Amino acid sequence: MTALSLQSKLPHVGTTIFTTMSQLALQHNAINLAQGFPDFNCPDGLMDLVTEAMRQGHNQYAPSAGIPALRQKISQKTQQLYGYLPNPDTEVTVTSGATEALFAAIAAVVQPGDEVLVVEPCYDSYVPAIELSGGVPVYVSLTYPDFALDWQQIEDKLTPKTKLLLLNSPHNPTGAVWQQEDLDALARLVEKHSFLILSDEVYEHMVFDGKPHLSLLSVPALAERAFVISSFGKTYHTTGWKVGYCIAPSALTVEFRKVHQYLTFSTATPFQHALAAFLDNQEHYLTLPAFYQQKRDLFTQLLQPSKFELIPCAGTYFQLARYSSISDKPDVEFAQWLTQEVGVATIPISVFYHDHTDHRLVRFCFAKKEETLISAAERLCQL
Repeated sequence: MTALSLQSKLPHVGTTIFTTMSQLALQHNAINLAQGFPDFNCPDGLMDLVTEAMRQGHNQYAPSAGIPALRQKISQKTQQLYGYLPNPDTEVTVTSGATEALFAAIAAVVQPGDEVLVVEPCYDSYVPAIELSGGVPVYVSLTYPDFALDWQQIEDKLTPKTKLLLLNSPHNPTGAVWQQEDLDALARLVEKHSFLILSDEVYEHMVFDGKPHLSLLSVPALAERAFVISSFGKTYHTTGWKVGYCIAPSALTVEFRKVHQYLTFSTATPFQHALAAFLDNQEHYLTLPAFYQQKRDLFTQLLQPSKFELIPCAGTYFQLARYSSISDKPDVEFAQWLTQEVGVATIPISVFYHDHTDHRLVRFCFAKKEETLISAAERLCQL
């Protein structure tokens, strides 16, 4: 039998760091502050609504774009929060998680040879999706140590080949949040240059210290050329349900749905019915910033006696920490050592850079029960 020759489309991609560190945590019985998921449950009422939807027979394929009731509720919520009312029939698409939405948006518009500006450090699904579409990632680094956008650097990297700019706020992994001047700078750029925007806003309800989330949807000049992606998994502590959505102008949505229908076709039906009903409960997402800020403040207070230097976290449920006073190991080695020897799993930040830039930083997830954070901090303060 002749041996098959297979050329990988993603030759540099292996098992994700999130899977690797979670497996290492399990192997060493470590507290897992690595992978970004809560260790507490979603609201009881939401679970009851899923059961009710199943018993009512909502167990077959949903419409590819999402059930009308959920798309309508998403539209109303968007108007309430950001002053923008997307057409639920032509501008809102329910997806199987935000990662699917990211892939579908990139695949819908990126042609071979197109350049895509990627702001680093960045979520690990961005670049593989670009490369699978034949696009060319062009990297722009956030400034260090404040992790701000350098708009002059972004403009300098724009070329006639630039098809898409990827943005993420609140930002994973740094916890940075874009400011009004960032939206103003972006609005000035789109006046001068022709490119689309992909805005990853899955942590929209985790902005702290009384500040609002500044969605691209709040600026008409940006909304008219943007895919804006959100996540019910982040908002309702249900990462395993894999339900997200994309809001985009109708012309972009047409192309987005062409990819979506052959990628997943539709998203789990009972979850959609439950979320549509639960979205009437505005209190949950309106109080979510205070809920997670309390966890952030607890975790930072618990780590005050430690040798870690904490980077200010303005949003998300991630806390960056510099460990230079503890070790001179590269961050991947330090994260492995911390998991194996100290019993706390974390994520090294160099994996979020294409060239593995190493600032000696690790990322802790504080979307955990109070007792989990206390136990982890006790171990970390022993260093």
